Amino acid sequence: MILKQPESLSYSGIYIAGIAGKRFDIEIKQGRFSAISEAGTGAGALQELWISPGIIDLHTHLAWTDFDHADQLKRDSREVEQMQAEAFAATLRTGVTTARDAGGILPVTIRHLVQHYQQPLRVQTSSEMLGAADALGVKHLEQRLNGIYATGAGWIKIMATGGLGSPTEKVTDPNFSEEEFTFIVRHAHAHGKKVLVHTWGGVTIDWSSAAGVESIEHGMFLTAGQAGRLAEAGVAYVPTASIYRIAADPKGVLGLPPVICERAARASDAHAAAIGHAQRAGVRLGFGTDYATPSLHGYNLQEFDTLFEYGLSRTEAWRSATEDAAVILGSGNELGRIAEGYLADAVIYTADPYEARNAEELRKSIVTVITGALSAS
Repeated sequence: MILKQPESLSYSGIYIAGIAGKRFDIEIKQGRFSAISEAGTGAGALQELWISPGIIDLHTHLAWTDFDHADQLKRDSREVEQMQAEAFAATLRTGVTTARDAGGILPVTIRHLVQHYQQPLRVQTSSEMLGAADALGVKHLEQRLNGIYATGAGWIKIMATGGLGSPTEKVTDPNFSEEEFTFIVRHAHAHGKKVLVHTWGGVTIDWSSAAGVESIEHGMFLTAGQAGRLAEAGVAYVPTASIYRIAADPKGVLGLPPVICERAARASDAHAAAIGHAQRAGVRLGFGTDYATPSLHGYNLQEFDTLFEYGLSRTEAWRSATEDAAVILGSGNELGRIAEGYLADAVIYTADPYEARNAEELRKSIVTVITGALSAS
């Protein structure tokens, strides 16, 4: 069940995920947590329930309906819109109340999907992506950036290296010169925009640290030294680990060609080490899935399983999807916590989410998803 921006709601004797052995009385008014107090001794409820902050997916593609964009272009526009609305609905059902779309959707489209289809997902956007085709000098980049600003997007995404479509030996080669890369970041920051960087590794991670971007994405060939520099610069790391394991499976839901599966497998093999480097260096980690098709939307919680397997504790993984993710978005003062005055984005479970054995068990324990006052950007 989705409760949209409740005017008034209360829970008595509910557990807050991550706080063992204590129950709380929680009041929600006008879409925000208005009062939170520890329940008295012996307090209980008719049914044991747990509450966590709404999950934040920092890297998803809500506009995409197909792995290959050429396939989406073959679809009728009405069909695409309905599939995008279902992506919003599926994302909400799995407990994700906020998403950062990493390229492909416009703020005007979000507003339409939220209002017309009544799917109150909170979304920040990066609209179009800057990639190899834009490596034409700073004058061209300035025009492209101004066009993205005009959409109302709050983020600029730099495709700093290739990805699954690039040959293995070239996947960390930069798409831009250092001058071009630095210009994009400075120009974006001067216009009040945040920057996320798609990079598999190599020198573009060093450029990201030096330029002070907000986050790097994927980063499976991140080194220990680079992790230290990211931490010093306050640059966050969103690994999107589970998607590469999915893509590596030739019999999986994506069903990709063998050459792509092989590249994904290589990336997946490296990811655990990269996450370990970041964890030891104290880099802020963010939860992101890079999910982009109907077979994946709504299964965002699978990212937890991979993060646990790669060495994150339950507390670290949940922080990456709540409190730390909110900080990365620049919304740490009102999202990502069960706290008075914060937006009432929350998930109610019938079992302790920290004890769930896997994503499927966690997903099945969700009984209610609550969204607070909504604004899309």
